[in-house]
This record gives sequence, C-alpha cells and structure tokens, in this order.
Amino acid sequence: MIEILIFQLHIVAAVFVFTKYWRTGRLSDGIMGVILFILLFSIGWPMMTFIVNLFYPDIWKTALFNNDTLALLLLSMIEIFFFKKFFLKDK
Repeated sequence: MIEILIFQLHIVAAVFVFTKYWRTGRLSDGIMGVILFILLFSIGWPMMTFIVNLFYPDIWKTALFNNDTLALLLLSMIEIFFFKKFFLKDK
C-alpha cells in the first residue's frame, strides 16, 4: 500500500520535471530530464534494496511494511535531496 503512494509521488515528480524543462527549453530537454529521473530511480532502488536486505530482519516484515517499502522510503529521502538540488533550483 505504501509502495503505491511512493510510485504515484514519483510519477507526479516526473511530470513536474518534464513540464519544467519543456517550458524553459525544448521537448528534448523535458524528455532528458525525465530520463535522468528514471535513471536515478532505476539504479537507486536495487541499491537500497540490497542495503535494506542486509539489515532488516525477517520478523519485522508485515503486510504493509516490508523490505521494498523501507528501500523505497530511503530512496525517496535521497531523491528529495537530488530533486531539490537539480530540479528546483532557479537559474
């Protein structure tokens, strides 16, 4: 359940990145911004899952909060930092 909310927030952020770069530049700038965002997500999620699996015990897993949920939450915290640094700064 929590994973769905995190995925939806990522979709909203990708749409924001696309429209920001599309309005200030060209269509290709918007597509490149979304590709960068997808690249950060697709590389970061397996890395965070690997780290979480090392430390998260099996007895703490529930239906609402498991390894993937914790990995996505940690990844989202890191992505918020990069999102503010790269996509929310004004030129």
